[in-house]
Amino acid sequence: MQAVRDYALPKMQIQGPILAWIVDDTGFPKKGKHSVEVARQYCGPLGKQDNCQCAVSLSVATPHASLPVAYRLYVPQEWIADRERRTRAGIPEEVAFHTKPEIALEQLRALTRTDTPKGVVLADAGYGNDRDFRRGVRRLNLSCVLGIQRAPRCGKPVAALFPRQNTPDAVGRRNCLGQV
Repeated sequence: MQAVRDYALPKMQIQGPILAWIVDDTGFPKKGKHSVEVARQYCGPLGKQDNCQCAVSLSVATPHASLPVAYRLYVPQEWIADRERRTRAGIPEEVAFHTKPEIALEQLRALTRTDTPKGVVLADAGYGNDRDFRRGVRRLNLSCVLGIQRAPRCGKPVAALFPRQNTPDAVGRRNCLGQV
């Protein structure tokens, strides 16, 4: 992926600057249970829970193009816990369970160690709801726009989730109960 990034990124930037780093996951529907890492989980292409494999990806985007720069299959907990299944599938012992937000955060960390121009991190609520993911993005000094699902008892204003952005231009943000 680094070779592709090194080749494609300069050509993309001719048409415009990097504006966003996009975190997402993609499901691949599967009919059986024997493909590596297949589990019953939410599958975006189907719009529901079903048997599928999932991968977490990180892409960079200009106004005219996007380019995946990191991609990793998600290994469900049930696969990690089942030694026989791991052995049959050839999953090495050193592979541990990581949530999708943990995988995405590692991808972001790795990208910050390259010379790739920073963009605003964009992610849906699957990532934005994860407190450790939000903290990790903040620790990397990355700007972000993250989906956060409404929670009836979250108690804190949305702006408090990102204190360093709680500035006068943030006036009018609503907390999770719809109050300013």
